[in-house]
Amino acid sequence: MRVLFAGTPAVAIPSLDALVEAGFDIAAVLTRPDAPVGRKRVLTPSPVAARAAELGIEVIRAARVDAEATARIAAVNPDVAAIVAYGGLVPPAALDVPRHGWINLHFSLLPAWRGAAPVQRAVMAGDDVTGAVTFLLEEGLDTGPVFGTLTESVGPEDTAGELLERLSRSGAVLLAQTLSAIGAGKASAQPQAGEVSLAPKLTLEDGHLKWSHPALAISRQARGVTPEPGAWTVLDGQRVKLEPVRLRPDVTTLAPGALALHGKSVLVGTGSHAVELTRIQPAGKKMMAAADWARGMASLESVVFE
Repeated sequence: MRVLFAGTPAVAIPSLDALVEAGFDIAAVLTRPDAPVGRKRVLTPSPVAARAAELGIEVIRAARVDAEATARIAAVNPDVAAIVAYGGLVPPAALDVPRHGWINLHFSLLPAWRGAAPVQRAVMAGDDVTGAVTFLLEEGLDTGPVFGTLTESVGPEDTAGELLERLSRSGAVLLAQTLSAIGAGKASAQPQAGEVSLAPKLTLEDGHLKWSHPALAISRQARGVTPEPGAWTVLDGQRVKLEPVRLRPDVTTLAPGALALHGKSVLVGTGSHAVELTRIQPAGKKMMAAADWARGMASLESVVFE
């Protein structure tokens, strides 16, 4: 079965590799155009484009699936399209090209967390269990019938990045199994059932920790935005980046945003109990251990995060 693979970030690479290893004929890879990376803004292929080049697979670069991209997709004559975090909508004209349609690997238990940031939103919401599904892509936002499902526990210290890495590998197996079943004529897609929730793309503001919120909510927020866009706070009018914090329910005397040393730990007050900073990146400096940063401060008692 000839497969068009659509994906852009590194999280899609395990799926591409799994389909190659399973013996599928990858007709081409659809990915977003090269983008500027780093301080020097060097134009760089997407991770999926780079992997496709290593595998000797034709690459179709398109910021959106317009008429030109659709024509190129049709020209490679795919039987089915597999899509994993491509980063753009697929219009009806393109949906109709493969005879088996487009099969989307989505990192949530649909209809929960439809949208661009399902893993991040699940962590931020405090979900204990999430997962991944394969479903038939339709015009609606992640509304199509589901072929296969897997579940994954969310650990109390999991970041969105760690959870997504696990799901990308287990989901790759699910995607290969789904395409095999479709090719054998044994696949059966079932309508989605359950409560719908939305997972819009994260913005920089989603990483701004509000110290008046309860400690548990702050911890979930910080883990959900790690590694991107990252957790941050404001100190002396400047944005300061933070890595995920640890809960410290034993300390309840700090006001929200106030800092204090507790042994070798740097604590911050919240709307409930304190949290412990792990690593911090002051403006213009590299990420460092919170204790090292604290040693360079004249007095933590006068420091307040906003």
